[in-house]
Amino acid sequence: MRLTYQYRLRLTKEQEGAIEHWLSMLQSQYNFLLADRFDWYEQSRCQVDRCPLVCHIAEPREEPNYYSQKKTLPQLKKDRPWYRDIDSQVLQDTVKRVKLAFERYLKGDSSASCSGKPRFKSLSRYKTFTFPQLKQDCLQGKYIKLPKLGTLKVIKHREIPEGFKLKTASITRKADGYYLSLSIECEDIPNSSPDVDWSKAVGIDVGLKDFLTTSKGEIVAIPQCYRKAERKLKRLQRQLSRKNKGSNNRRKAVNRLAKQHKKVADTRKDFHFKTSKWLLDNYDVVAHEDLNIKGVAKSRLSKSVHDAGWGQFLSILKVKAENAGLLTVAVNPNSTSQTCSNCGANVPKQLNDRWHSCSHCHYEADRDINAAVNIKTLAEGHPVNQACGERRNNGSRKQEALTIANA
Repeated sequence: MRLTYQYRLRLTKEQEGAIEHWLSMLQSQYNFLLADRFDWYEQSRCQVDRCPLVCHIAEPREEPNYYSQKKTLPQLKKDRPWYRDIDSQVLQDTVKRVKLAFERYLKGDSSASCSGKPRFKSLSRYKTFTFPQLKQDCLQGKYIKLPKLGTLKVIKHREIPEGFKLKTASITRKADGYYLSLSIECEDIPNSSPDVDWSKAVGIDVGLKDFLTTSKGEIVAIPQCYRKAERKLKRLQRQLSRKNKGSNNRRKAVNRLAKQHKKVADTRKDFHFKTSKWLLDNYDVVAHEDLNIKGVAKSRLSKSVHDAGWGQFLSILKVKAENAGLLTVAVNPNSTSQTCSNCGANVPKQLNDRWHSCSHCHYEADRDINAAVNIKTLAEGHPVNQACGERRNNGSRKQEALTIANA
């Protein structure tokens, strides 16, 4: 099992200056290595749809790769001695970042989806560097000792769990300061399928009217973090638009706007963590729809969908469930809102119809509760129509038995 813990750093002016100096040099090296790969790519490819009569044939050379670019680092330190101030493994990690960015552009990732062409990074967009290896005793109390950076003070709001080893450390510059991200790993915890109690299963239906509704009828209100801060964000954006480009006042206005955006994102993330913890404290299995969030986010509801943050919430819920030995199940969202959870009949509804009323069995419920029950039924492995039909037959038999007993 591998986790990431993030801590805020309390740095001195000298340490902040050293980190900014590192970021500046690493950004220059990243752009240089990326340009080298672009040069090889443009010179080695041929446009098959046109052929000029007179063309320049570049001298053939081998494709730059991770190892060939890493071999240039010793010469870099000889030509530019100030690069000796940076830890060698941090420089090597920059070469790895270039390799991954260029490979995603040409070959794609594990899901065969290619990324866009990598861009050269400005100093404001290069914010992180990583130490790929750490000593296990580098973290002592509220201080961490990193190579060539010295001892940094950490606001350690939680301890590292027992049995976990430090793997990597990353320092990131954000709008409100510098943060340390520690990647920790424990090999003793097996990655096997959890043994859960299906009697403690629940289905959830996420939405924009309410953040989620459970099959038990529990409702979690939507926080609308961005909507509540939208007025202040507009005011800060107007102030930024009036500043002259390149001035100190514009830089300060950008920082104020970035801090407000970060506050909105942190508030939303905190809500997602607390909601997922509440669900996993009460249920062993949580079923949800396998939504096409990117497709929904391109509709006219894009602002509300991004503000709700369904993708981040479901990702947090899945990770926390795996760490706790519990289970999350994604089901096909097709017809979960249009099917009656009591009898299985098809009850067409528009998006603005918030109440489910079945004309076949006269069952009435909130639209989201009806969908959450169907999601739970699908997660248990039953087709919705068949399971609802059995539920209807069982209910009719119980009613007949009660009628005979009363007679």
